Amino acid sequence: MFAGKSFFEILALGGWTLYILLIISIISISVIILKIIEFSRKSKVDITDLLKRAKETLVKGENVNVLIGYCVLMDCPVSNTIAAGLQRFTETGNSNIEEAMKRKISTEVMKLEKYTTILATIGAVSVYIGLFGTVLGIIRSFHDISLAGSGGISVVIGGVSESLVATAAGLSVAIPAVVAYNFFSRSIDKFVVEMEYVISALKEIIDGL
Repeated sequence: MFAGKSFFEILALGGWTLYILLIISIISISVIILKIIEFSRKSKVDITDLLKRAKETLVKGENVNVLIGYCVLMDCPVSNTIAAGLQRFTETGNSNIEEAMKRKISTEVMKLEKYTTILATIGAVSVYIGLFGTVLGIIRSFHDISLAGSGGISVVIGGVSESLVATAAGLSVAIPAVVAYNFFSRSIDKFVVEMEYVISALKEIIDGL
C-alpha cells in the first residue's frame, strides 16, 4: 500500500491529522529526552554520604554554610531538602526544621513534575486524533466512490486501509508517551520517598547533638 510512496505522501494519506500527530510526537520525544536527562542527573546522589557529611559537620561544630553551599551546588531533590533543613537550623536552631524541609519537598516535586503533564495529555488525546483522521478518511473514500458511481469493494477497502494509517500513527504517538509518563511518575515517587527519609534522618542527627 505504501510501496514507492515518500514520507510526505504517506502523511497525505492520513490527512491533516497526521501533521498534527507529527508535531505532537516531536514535542513528546523532546519532553521525554529532557526529563530523562534531568532525572538521571538528579538521581546521582549518595544519600548516605551526604547525611554522613551533615553529621560530621554538625558534631564537629564546623561551618554549616559550607555544607549548605555544597548541597545547593548539587541541585538534587535530596540535597536541596537537606540544605533547607540545615538553613533553618542555622537560623532558628532545632525549630521547625521538618516544616522547612516539607515545604522544600513540595517545591522539588513541582520541579520534577514540570512538563510531565504534557506527556499525559499527549497519551490521552493522540489516539482520538488518529481515530478522527481515520473517520475523515473513510468519509472521504465513500464520498469519492459516490461521485465516481463505481469501484466496488476493492476501492472501499483500499480507501479504508489508507485511512487507518492515522489510527496507527495515533497509537504510535500515544504508547511511548503513556509509558514515559508512568515511568516518570514512579521516579518522582522514589524521589519523594528519599526526601522524606532524609527529613527523619537529619532530624535524628540534630536531636542527638
